[in-house]
Amino acid sequence: MSEDLLNSFQEAYSNLELFPLMERNEMERFRVEYGDDLIADLNQLVEDSPNGDGKIVFTGHRGCGKSTLLAEFSRQIQDKYFVVLFSIADKIEMSAVNHINILFAIAVNLMTEAEARRVDIPQSTKEALYRWFATRTRTEESNLQAEASIGFDLLKLISSKLKADASVRDEIKQEFERKLSDLVARINEIAALIQAATKQNVLVIIDDLDKLDLGRVNEIYRDNIKALCQPNFQIIYTIPIAVLRETFISTIIATETNDQVVAMPVLKIFDKGKNRFPNAQPRPEATKILGEVLQKRISSDLITAETAEKIVIYSGGVLRELIRISKECCRICLRMIRRNPSAEVIIDDKILLQAINKIRNDFSIRLGKVDIDILQSVYEQFMPNDPKQAEFLDLLHGLYVLEYRTDETWYDVHPIIIESLKRKGAINVK
Repeated sequence: MSEDLLNSFQEAYSNLELFPLMERNEMERFRVEYGDDLIADLNQLVEDSPNGDGKIVFTGHRGCGKSTLLAEFSRQIQDKYFVVLFSIADKIEMSAVNHINILFAIAVNLMTEAEARRVDIPQSTKEALYRWFATRTRTEESNLQAEASIGFDLLKLISSKLKADASVRDEIKQEFERKLSDLVARINEIAALIQAATKQNVLVIIDDLDKLDLGRVNEIYRDNIKALCQPNFQIIYTIPIAVLRETFISTIIATETNDQVVAMPVLKIFDKGKNRFPNAQPRPEATKILGEVLQKRISSDLITAETAEKIVIYSGGVLRELIRISKECCRICLRMIRRNPSAEVIIDDKILLQAINKIRNDFSIRLGKVDIDILQSVYEQFMPNDPKQAEFLDLLHGLYVLEYRTDETWYDVHPIIIESLKRKGAINVK
């Protein structure tokens, strides 16, 4: 077995695991300059918030790079603001997320960051806050005094209960459904203590809310957006792009956030309709960015230039899909090297075809007739017949349909699925 080749593919495979990029060293190694205009948009909304308590909704397709961009934004602004960035998926079981435990998670994470950065909060005040947290999470009173002296450990314990203990979450929900103002008051108290001690305004960024099921997202934002906007400091919430296609919810969100909605678009590989023509040429701006993402993670010795270009096109401009296809190619190569140690293995068109077939099958097995009819209309018209149809929103949420923005918003079928539609006779591809 060629150990060098095996090690090289293992390194590439490992590099592709790092998505999104959250740590500084990951950013330095793999980040590609992308989305600077969006960072400028976020920066303007945060810096120019008249009362320092604005709420921003950040949306985009799953896997389009929102998490990496938010991490970079928080890094750039951290000298001016007390930034607390966390993933809701790390704090609460995704199936149990609701507006109350989102707010409770904000309180826990504010306090955790204050402890981590040794913010000067009077000990008696901290102990009162710890007792408040402990009571709501049923942390043993007998341990409280000792743990309060090392509050960071106590907060880790409380955080783990919030994530893993359904009964604790239920009790928190029952208690604060009746008196939400008490929870908001406690959050505001913690933020005020931090701001007084650090002389920095608080900015909380909550990532991965866009990964919730659409039904749960609708419930959280449709019925409880006012509650999420009550804390008197700045918060950035993430939201799936499919939710904003519903007029009722998008109107509520626009009203409550004062139209502070920032959308991260998918990179447009082709101008609208150009990919329907033979020998269509992709847009160089998009292919340059995505090609650079690949170059930083896979050595040029392991992939042909032609195949790298095809991976970019198959991604549809979605970073997550670029990573997904590339990772599948690496998996195939690693298996080949172990089966035939003397073989010369490189990611070429044959490897890519295997990877695409695997991903296409994963997509296709969930498609029903209604879905195929919608995909057909999107392919033919760049727009569904009914953009509010629940099945269309599910397809949009699941990346079967990709949304692109120029001076108009239009849609296209994920490039990998086009072959499935062709085989089913739903579309005619020349």
